[in-house]
Amino acid sequence: MIKTGIIGGAGYTAGELLRLLINHPEVEITFVHSGSNAGNKITAVHSGLLGETDLVFTDSLELLSAIDLLFFCTAHGDTKKFIDSHELPANLRIIDLSTDYRAKRDDHDFVYGLPELNREAIIKAQHIANPGCFATAIQLAVLPLAQNGSLNEVHVNAITGSTGAGVKPGSTTHFSWRNDNISVYKAFEHQHLAEITQSIKQLQSSFDAPINFIPVRGDFARGIFATVYTECDLTIEEAKKLYSDYYLGHPFTIIADSNPDLKQVINTNKCVLYLEKHGNKLLIISVIDNLLKGASGQAVHNMNLIFGLPENTGLKLKPLAF
Repeated sequence: MIKTGIIGGAGYTAGELLRLLINHPEVEITFVHSGSNAGNKITAVHSGLLGETDLVFTDSLELLSAIDLLFFCTAHGDTKKFIDSHELPANLRIIDLSTDYRAKRDDHDFVYGLPELNREAIIKAQHIANPGCFATAIQLAVLPLAQNGSLNEVHVNAITGSTGAGVKPGSTTHFSWRNDNISVYKAFEHQHLAEITQSIKQLQSSFDAPINFIPVRGDFARGIFATVYTECDLTIEEAKKLYSDYYLGHPFTIIADSNPDLKQVINTNKCVLYLEKHGNKLLIISVIDNLLKGASGQAVHNMNLIFGLPENTGLKLKPLAF
């Protein structure tokens, strides 16, 4: 059994991670750390897990030496602060869901954890930086073109559910503002652009075109629906073959034959891609669940890879019926 711990156990991604790990056949949850909820039952915060677990939050780190893998579901910046201020066991595996280690730098050994890009490196890694949710949806929409050396200027409009903003209430997350409402934020300067560009250049080193990204707050709880287009000389048949070949053997990325909708991926670890050709432009629709494929599901996928398990272990999730 893989013995795991979680730092930052009270947020949405931690709740989804707990749901997955509780039902994972090869995992034992050793502790869930939360300074603000220490002593409370997990179900006092993650009420959907009522009847699934008797775990209690702790603020103790005494069991760090007893686990094989530590997940960080912390706010951006807090993972690095924790690692810099604590002496961690040398053989401890880490999967970080924050932004702290996604950028390649000489001062850390974290591997960027997008399996459809770095599967072989993930298998050998000790430390994984889990990708961002928008970054996952957008990268999966364009990586085959980058590998082909044919990616040009990219245009993206992507709408995300309110859970993407985290559990802490804010002026744009409370129900009366978010319901029946949409808005643009961080146009052309979203923080996920850096990791998207890094991954594209990994496959197409000559890429220097803009990625024009317009993020949109949606009036729903979970999911990302991204529409991406770029100029492309390939026919639609050539493009579909390029994408099918690239994602062959990657169980969670699916090329659809019909225009997808958001509910096809909610409560799954899938990314559904759909291609259309309009003149010289290739349209790619990319749809994911931001809390699963965009966060905790991908983290479990990475865990499966580094511990030599089948990739879909614990991730055979079913979409909503309607």
